[in-house]
Formats: sequence, C-alpha cells, structure tokens
Amino acid sequence: MPGDGERPSSGTGAPGADGDGGTVGEEERTARPRKAQRKSVLLRLDPAVHDALARWAGDDLRSVNAQVEMLLRRALSDAGRLPRDVAPVRRPGRPPREP
Repeated sequence: MPGDGERPSSGTGAPGADGDGGTVGEEERTARPRKAQRKSVLLRLDPAVHDALARWAGDDLRSVNAQVEMLLRRALSDAGRLPRDVAPVRRPGRPPREP
C-alpha cells in the first residue's frame, strides 16, 4: 500500500513496467539472492467483519494484516493450492539482523 515503503505495482508483470527501466539492480549483481517483494492488496470489508478480525488478531498478538495473511495461507493450504515455494511466515518479534 502506498505509504508503507513500497511503490504500487502496475500489475502488468512486464520488465520495467513499474518504472525501474529494467536495469540490473545492485542486489542482482551481488552473490546474495534477491528477496521477493511483497504485494499490496486493497481489501474492502464490512466494518463488523473488520472489527471481528481486529479482535481476533489482537487475541493472537498479530496485526490485522498478519491475521489476514495467516487466514489466506491456511485457506490455500486446506484447498491444496498453497504453492510449494512460498516463503514461510515471518516469526513474531524483531527481524534478525542481516550480517
């Protein structure tokens, strides 16, 4: 979402479609693999559904966003549609320091 440090994607998937010019970035020139960018989604919810979701997230000590992602992952897994190469959910707390 705008304001969270990420640019909104054009959604075309074409190289350079997001204004990066298709150039090779510094991360791609280093030995470390490039970290996949997270996607943003605007979700319109009934206020009562959002309130219930926020209460549930608070009970689980998660943000609403983390709760939605957990529920979507669970639903995808239950339906047999969760990709095998999907990254695991980040553990709670501060992210580890990068060396």
